Amino acid sequence: MVPAIAHVVLAALLGALAVKAAPALETRQSITMLTAAQVTAFKPYSYYAGAAYCKPANTLAWNCGSKCSFNSGFKPVASGGDGAVTQYWYVGYDPALKTVIVAYQCTDASKILPVITDADFFLDELNSGLFPGVSTSVKTHNGFGEAQARSAAAVLSAVKTAMSRHGAIKVTIVGHSLGGAIALISSVYSPLHLPAGTVFKTVTYGMPRVGNQAFVDYVNARRDVSRIVNQDDIVPIVPGRFLGFGHTNGEKHILNSNAWVNCPGQDNTNSQCTIGYVPNIASGDVNDHGGPYDGVSMGC
Repeated sequence: MVPAIAHVVLAALLGALAVKAAPALETRQSITMLTAAQVTAFKPYSYYAGAAYCKPANTLAWNCGSKCSFNSGFKPVASGGDGAVTQYWYVGYDPALKTVIVAYQCTDASKILPVITDADFFLDELNSGLFPGVSTSVKTHNGFGEAQARSAAAVLSAVKTAMSRHGAIKVTIVGHSLGGAIALISSVYSPLHLPAGTVFKTVTYGMPRVGNQAFVDYVNARRDVSRIVNQDDIVPIVPGRFLGFGHTNGEKHILNSNAWVNCPGQDNTNSQCTIGYVPNIASGDVNDHGGPYDGVSMGC
């Protein structure tokens, strides 16, 4: 049973009403199937996201079993976090993909659901010191924003070191669940502090909604985001749209048949996309939250 069940049930009921009331944002755009090659291309990032569960000592030594050995050429630069107050994170360079990798620790669904369904959370402006020049209309879930801020300076320093050490111009930010939310906020933060011309990519797994429409619009206009959702996972349908939250573009939904479909636009309401597939929490399955994502389950 998921903790804080009263809040979860309330969110489910309100979420169901919100889905019925919300406009069909993207149903007229074509839903397409990803090819086998397109699916396989995500596998390195899936392993990187899974490795973020591992303790900093292990990711710094790049010694974390299959999660590390799949990307055996990875060159770690720095790792941090305590796994409690500050989520684990690590930074390094992938010479095969020619990109700096930034990965953030996730958390299991039983821990994240109370955070994103409890009535105590709110949308908050981004810290102007961390996000200079970004409009105060751009807001994120306060808990997610605070989580990103706790490691922001250390992660940025490590990214700068990795870029300088390896002559990199690409940065890829990954994370699952809460780690995905932190990764998405970091995809707004990092470009404000790194050289112009740096190419950014963000890949998230099982990510909840992170911010308001102004946040979504900001990301959609500036970032390359792929957000992967597994089958009947319930985490990506909260917080509800009726609370002012939205998803960015870039959804890749894994159907129960294990086929991957591309869902254009944000919060696509097509029946093959997440909020059409899982209209409320009661119809979802928390066990799908950890994957597998093309055979890769999250966890160290």
